[in-house]
Parts: sequence; structure tokens; C-alpha cells
Amino acid sequence: MSTASMTPFTLTRNPFGHLILTDAAGQTFDKVAPIRAFPILDPEVGIAIVATDGQEVAWIDKLSDVSPAIRQLVEEELATREFMPQITRIVNVSTFATPSTWEVETDRGATSFVLRGEEDLRRIGADSLLVSDTHGVHFLIRELAQLDKHSRRILDRFL
Repeated sequence: MSTASMTPFTLTRNPFGHLILTDAAGQTFDKVAPIRAFPILDPEVGIAIVATDGQEVAWIDKLSDVSPAIRQLVEEELATREFMPQITRIVNVSTFATPSTWEVETDRGATSFVLRGEEDLRRIGADSLLVSDTHGVHFLIRELAQLDKHSRRILDRFL
């Protein structure tokens, strides 16, 4: 028997678009939200489903273990809650001192932002960076080695 068919809960959407979870005992939780345990390093593993009071009401070890219907609902909800563009290229920086304006290309298009200080560049794992702008938007550089030479050279000046 597959793990997907053994999921101890059901997940549906009500007419208002909110997620509704019904556990194995038949208890219903309205307006639940999925939260990733490891959103950057392992986004497919460890997802808590929490109620409006923040209490965890269900746990998903791996998204691949749940039914396609539950997986789709969880992924749709996460997509509306999470916004973290991935930087694919650094086009230009206004200065190598901070604050500086960065022009970048992301998986969601070209943009520019202001980097307040070098502390807004944080290593995540061995080969990833999290870049925070002045508005609190987080940009992800998933693999430094995959960036072009020009982008890596700019980053080297800040790291």
C-alpha cells in the first residue's frame, strides 16, 4: 500500500478559498496553512499544517508521499504565501560600498533593490546565499557556482 493512500487527513478548499483539514478522528480545522520546515535547503521535506492559533494539526514528511490532490493544494497555498525570487544574474551594482543599488535578473524578471549592508548577504548552506533588500524582500541565490563569472566577481567584493 502506498504512503499517499495512508495520509491520516484530508485537505479541501472551502468556497472562500481557505484550506480545510479533516483529521482521521473527523475533527475539522478551518483556515489551515502549510509551513515549510526547511524552505530553502529542502523545500519538499517537512511541512507542518497549522491551525489559525498556530497549533500544528498535521505533518507531511515528504510532499511526494501524499496524494496528488493534497500535494497540489499544499503547493498552491505555499505559492501564494511564499515570495522569494531567485537571482540568476547580477547585472550591476551602483557601488561596492553599502548601501548600494543592485540590478539583477531573477526567475521572475529583472529588478533592482537597495542592499543596506553586507550583513544583508547571508550564507545558507555551502553554496547558497540569502540577500535581503531594504523592504524586507528576500532574494535567493541557490547555487553560487551556477552564476556567471561577472556575477560571482561582484559577489566576491561583498563576501
